[in-house]
Amino acid sequence: MSKPVRNRLVSIRRRLHRHPEPAWREFTTTARLVDEIRAIGVDELAVGPDAYDPADRMAVPDADLEPWLERARERGVDEDLLEQLAGGTTGAVAVVERGEGPAIGLRVDIDGLFIEESTDGEHVPAAEDFRSEIDGTMHACGHDAHMTWGLAALEAIAESDFSGRLVVFFQPAEETGGGGSPMAKSEYAAGLDYLLAVHVGLDHPTGEVVAGIEKPLAMCHVDATIEGTSAHAGKAPNEGANAMHAMGTAIESAYGIPRHADGMTRVNIGKAEAGTASNVIAERAHMEAEARGETTELMAYMKRRLERTIRSAAELHGCRADVDVVSESPRADSDPELQQIVSEVAGSVDDVERVLPAADFGASEDATFLMERVQDDGGLASYLIVGTDHPTSHHTPTFDVDERSLAHGVDVLVETIRELERRHPVPREDDE
Repeated sequence: MSKPVRNRLVSIRRRLHRHPEPAWREFTTTARLVDEIRAIGVDELAVGPDAYDPADRMAVPDADLEPWLERARERGVDEDLLEQLAGGTTGAVAVVERGEGPAIGLRVDIDGLFIEESTDGEHVPAAEDFRSEIDGTMHACGHDAHMTWGLAALEAIAESDFSGRLVVFFQPAEETGGGGSPMAKSEYAAGLDYLLAVHVGLDHPTGEVVAGIEKPLAMCHVDATIEGTSAHAGKAPNEGANAMHAMGTAIESAYGIPRHADGMTRVNIGKAEAGTASNVIAERAHMEAEARGETTELMAYMKRRLERTIRSAAELHGCRADVDVVSESPRADSDPELQQIVSEVAGSVDDVERVLPAADFGASEDATFLMERVQDDGGLASYLIVGTDHPTSHHTPTFDVDERSLAHGVDVLVETIRELERRHPVPREDDE
């Protein structure tokens, strides 16, 4: 019988850190989570396509799944489980059902990033031998800590005298904005009274907790392919339609989209590729972009303008553009009633030195799909931050977490769940 998760927080986090897998490729990660959840013992466990409708997924890669599936097979993942996850239907939902009481959701994300982890001797995962074992891939955003919190909170509630329903969403594909929507549309998100989502760090130090974020930016990922006509660049350039030139015009014009008077807007072209040789007019160009807005409506404004800009630039140069919105997520703010409870709980947790009732998020998160679903159904949601001392920013090769924050996160989450059980139903401010 394995030791309790609570006694293995560091070892579980490090094991997950060693094997990061990017969006919709989290085969070994899902298998490890399933093993731990089964050892805990829950009332219901839904894996992959049983946890959500695969047709609702966004930003699913067209290729590149098979090598990750084969790597999981080589690492001894159960073949029946791999068959269930084939096609990239990763992730899981675990349910503890304990009679009458509130229905509470907890969402944690599970995917890694395409970043090569540092080998520098000052980087703790390298120095203490738990650096990523997969070249070019890394847990550079703390999702290894998030999964550890999800498992530990699940175990603590399962072993307690909790009365109610706890649903823990181990969500894939957060980094691409692809996994939140299908889980929010699933049966497991129905009827939740409360939802907690959580992130580590985000420039908040160890010992600090933010009870709920505000102003997350609504976001969309946009891929565009521009098709032109190739020609000899020296002999007959006039016979070509230059896809690279069209893409350059699109990029320059995208950064010139007027910002909106109603609030913050963002646009970025993060990747651009075109051409085959110096003496060939490029017939094809590909770019990957994103648009964000302070509200869902402002994001939609930027998305429409970005799509129009790309198509117009292609037409100007005699080319054609195929524009695809591969994923998007709305804005959803934390509810003040739930923020107040998290604040009170966090203030009583050992080694938590400072509690902020709220903080602007300034980035984007597809947990907002789940938050919005719960709020639309009459429930309350909060996205909290558990601080950690990280030596460099998120999404960098030397990102790491202070492992003291693992216990802080577990305590805040578990005690908040128990407090919601005691106070249910939590009065709304407008009701008062």
